[in-house]
Amino acid sequence: MDKKGTFMKTKFFYVIVILIFTLSFTGKAQTGKSLSADSILRVNGEVYFKFDLLDHIKLDTLTRIISIDNVKDGEVFAYANRQELDTFLRLQLGYIVLPAPGSLLSDQERNLGNWTKDNMDLTIWNFYPTYDQYLTFMSGFASSFPTICRLDTIGTTIQGRLLLAVKISDSVNYDRGVPQVFFSSSIHGDETTGYVLMMHLIDTLLNSYGNSTRLTNMINNTAIFICPLANPDGTFKTPNPVRYNANTVDLNRNYPDPAGGNYPVNPPDPFNPWQPETMAFMKYAGYQHFNLAMNFHGGAEVVNYPWDCWSRLTADDSWWQFVSREYADTVHVYGPAGYFDYLNNGITNGYAWYSILGGRQDHHNYFKHTREVTLEISDTKNPAATTLLNYWKWNKRSFLNYIEQAGYGINGKVYDSVTNAPIAAKVFINGFDTDSSHVYSSLPSGWYFRMIDAGTKNLTFTAPGYYSRTINNVTAARKAVTRLNVKLRPIDINFPRSFNATSINANLIQLLWSKNGSNDPVLIAFNTINSFGTPTNGITYSFGMNIPGGGLVLYNGTNLTLDHSMLNPGTTYYYRAWSVMSGNTYSNPAATSATTKCG
Repeated sequence: MDKKGTFMKTKFFYVIVILIFTLSFTGKAQTGKSLSADSILRVNGEVYFKFDLLDHIKLDTLTRIISIDNVKDGEVFAYANRQELDTFLRLQLGYIVLPAPGSLLSDQERNLGNWTKDNMDLTIWNFYPTYDQYLTFMSGFASSFPTICRLDTIGTTIQGRLLLAVKISDSVNYDRGVPQVFFSSSIHGDETTGYVLMMHLIDTLLNSYGNSTRLTNMINNTAIFICPLANPDGTFKTPNPVRYNANTVDLNRNYPDPAGGNYPVNPPDPFNPWQPETMAFMKYAGYQHFNLAMNFHGGAEVVNYPWDCWSRLTADDSWWQFVSREYADTVHVYGPAGYFDYLNNGITNGYAWYSILGGRQDHHNYFKHTREVTLEISDTKNPAATTLLNYWKWNKRSFLNYIEQAGYGINGKVYDSVTNAPIAAKVFINGFDTDSSHVYSSLPSGWYFRMIDAGTKNLTFTAPGYYSRTINNVTAARKAVTRLNVKLRPIDINFPRSFNATSINANLIQLLWSKNGSNDPVLIAFNTINSFGTPTNGITYSFGMNIPGGGLVLYNGTNLTLDHSMLNPGTTYYYRAWSVMSGNTYSNPAATSATTKCG
């Protein structure tokens, strides 16, 4: 569908929604914006309000109009920008404007930027860092611990602020086949508890390496990625932090959704629906291959596990309940009475609480095969700075328990039975996996990590160019490792092996491969769409020639690596590789792709 058709479809949807609600809702009517809402919108670009809950079905429709924040004791708490509030008001529902959560702290309570220690190693994190301090700390972590810490730029916000993450690992500059964990906080800019706690977690991990056996082993056996601030434009909006980004869009309603489609919530600009922050995080997840993730929020105290968009349960619902229960129960041991006891004593299925569309949790679980959970860490979205160390003490052991879960379950390496080269393969559990719950082994290591609850399963491994293989009666246990390495037999023994593309920066992708058993040269072509033809036998191809049917030749020779340079930032490139056999005849192709990083 073209852009005009998409826009008209969106307008039609909202007309229907308004008609439905006008006919079906009863309640106190309010036909125009109140002065308080209008004045708040002029300053913040968003308004916080509440209204009575009528029923869950109508709430599922409202989630496409406004950003629902909480459903508690028969009331719905929500945010809206000007366009969203105008649509909401047409439904003639009574509502009450509330103080913006980001406005409730005094400057003294926020303690913004009041860092008085001379040595970063001694920072006790009882303050909220300014943006400039945040940049200093993040770069300082990497420069102070270069052998185990790397600073990544995920992307740039609308106002030019950096989206940053550190990678903490003993193999910080390469992937040697360990599970990858991603912690990210404050996608809602006014929910800042996790922002400071993630800085504290980075600081603790780095300074504990070589001093704590548990944390040293964790860093040696896991690649830990931490982004403390996913919406800096919202967090550092003046005079107070706000939920939305600089375009007044809720970034946690802006992702492609398994139930709602590519654009589940009406964007302010139908021709540019995904925000720069959203696209940056989607691409980052694409080339890092995260196995386990946690997204930190505030406003409640509960572990929210998938799905948010569907009433049906995940294939791994029992595992999610176990992992969530472990997190909450550990907090109960170290936290005060009453902390983290919301809903089912600190855990909930997301949809059972209230449904949303366009959330990062469901996007990562469905489209990226990453086990991601939403962690609501504090009832107060911006607690006083003097209380931040308490939240750290109450949650730090749960953080570590969750990271360690990435290494449990069924895992191992998938490789070629002829050359022993690693393979990117799909790992599917027969009669169990559903709604995209399968996982993949990733290159260059060939390792896969299938976190799963206790039980016995049959696993099938498939990869292009190989015969599939099923391993029956594989038994897993909680908080234990079942190692399962698998060899796959190639259908064509002549094609190139271990063909892998890695994004190096915004303009460079590195290609690596292994030759076939006959040590034949390799022909490589690329395209910006996933469409390729087949080389014609007997023809010698050289750089710049076209492959009949699609693809431009990059290389023909005997090397095992190639740098594809002068590329466009944030762009996906697709590749094919053929072995060049006697008489310029060509094998079946090997395939890979990569997305360049943001500029």
